[in-house]
Amino acid sequence: AALFDSGVAAGRAITEIIRSGVSLSLLEIMDRTTIAAVNRYKRMDLPTEAAAMLLAQSDAGGEAGAADVATVAKLCRDHGAIECIEAEDPAEGELLLEARRAALIALDQLGTTMIDDVCVPRSRLAEFIGMIEVCATELDITVGVLGHAGDGNMHPTVVFDASDPGQAERAQQAFDRIMEIGLELGGTITGEHGVGVLKRTWLAEEIGPVAIDVHRAIKAAMDPKNILNPGKVVADEAL
Repeated sequence: AALFDSGVAAGRAITEIIRSGVSLSLLEIMDRTTIAAVNRYKRMDLPTEAAAMLLAQSDAGGEAGAADVATVAKLCRDHGAIECIEAEDPAEGELLLEARRAALIALDQLGTTMIDDVCVPRSRLAEFIGMIEVCATELDITVGVLGHAGDGNMHPTVVFDASDPGQAERAQQAFDRIMEIGLELGGTITGEHGVGVLKRTWLAEEIGPVAIDVHRAIKAAMDPKNILNPGKVVADEAL
């Protein structure tokens, strides 16, 4: 694990780790909001002084695994890590992984959540993280940033009080802005979770009106009564 005093610095380290060609089985990131949520939910004692924590794992074992870990640690330090923790004890390593696995559930304890899964080129993760931080500040809304840094699939999670109309409106604005940022950086609105309902208005922004019309024509031909998962993905009033 590597701790950074800014999410942008962590993003830059990720870019260099990818460029180095080191073989990792896992490369994950959690920001301060997420770390604090995990501490509260799991009663852990993760370092909250860090703005971001990067988790890396090598399954190579032996000297090769040690070399992978050493390479990652050096690259992290070179790009501003304030501390690197090399867990040689499997139990310690599992504790860190458990923290990441609990992240989304932990954020869910803070309020209503809108979980995104925007995917961006790994070389642009630093920009992505920085732009989300600006978005959260400008809209005065909580956004926990976490994700699979190794493949650029991020899960920025907007947290808000659904009983507050103002917060709910700003949360939707943040959610939309996150997808906009993803597209601006050459990414996609969904890397894992799919389009569903929340993102269907954004699908045309990514693939264009012609592709949308093709999808709708296929949907209409194969489901003329619109009984197969209606109202999702390429939904249109004409269907």
